[in-house]
Amino acid sequence: MTEKIRFGVIGGSGVYQMEALQNVEEIVLETPFGTPSDSYIVGTLHNQRVAFLARHGRGHRISPTRLNQRANIYGFKMLGVEYLIGVSACGSLQEKYAPGHIVIPDQLFDRTCQRALSFFDDPSVGTEGLVVHIGVAEPFCSFLNEICYQAVQATGNTVHKGGNFVTIEGPRFSTKAESQVFRSWGMDIIGMTTTPEAQLAREAEMSYAVMAHVTDYDVWHESEEAVSVERVIRTLLHNADVAKQAVANAIQRLADVGPSPQSQALRDAIITNKNAIPPAVIEKLNLLVGRYLS
Repeated sequence: MTEKIRFGVIGGSGVYQMEALQNVEEIVLETPFGTPSDSYIVGTLHNQRVAFLARHGRGHRISPTRLNQRANIYGFKMLGVEYLIGVSACGSLQEKYAPGHIVIPDQLFDRTCQRALSFFDDPSVGTEGLVVHIGVAEPFCSFLNEICYQAVQATGNTVHKGGNFVTIEGPRFSTKAESQVFRSWGMDIIGMTTTPEAQLAREAEMSYAVMAHVTDYDVWHESEEAVSVERVIRTLLHNADVAKQAVANAIQRLADVGPSPQSQALRDAIITNKNAIPPAVIEKLNLLVGRYLS
């Protein structure tokens, strides 16, 4: 890529395009981890070049567990993205987060069990021999979280800053017992895609934040309609314009911002001795680690 695109957006359920983008082009990428969910739609928004990807593919073709999240994030890295905003549907596990509200979570809890969680040390893609221990005590970028919070506030929609986001495997929704356990653990919202998206973005040294759109009260709330596809879509369609306007507001606030606060996240994370790393692995992952191993 000759043009560096600093800002990326991943659209979740109900957000499959961004009509506000101008001078649009589609970019098809192939990564060392395979094919991303769809083409990257690159365009101009508030005089900034922005790359958009439909997380589940246009038409919502890919189940949460089957997403090639490594390819998705690596593709953004190939484009030069430093700041990545995810838009996701979620269920509420607490009364105060009502359907229609938006949450900017600051913590993440992983309950998945079938996903590739890292770019590194994976024999299935030929990256074994390079061990990296990334720090994710704060899994979301606090700087970008604040930008997203302000961006949603500017739409007039109800937004909550902070919250514990639990990611489950899917594609099924929770049982009542599971939902009640997550509540008792102090979880606030629940979804199916933010892990490993957040962790991979950190390994790719990107700032990452999520605008989580509450569609339902999961299944724990006895007096509310239980979560269903129909309920989710109904709320998402109502909130789609809010989501897109919030993203546009965030991009406007990010114009001319400096390097990502996560731009050196790998600096002290590589534990493998440089001389012990197979040269083929260094070559394959040069975009991620090359500057630390040269």
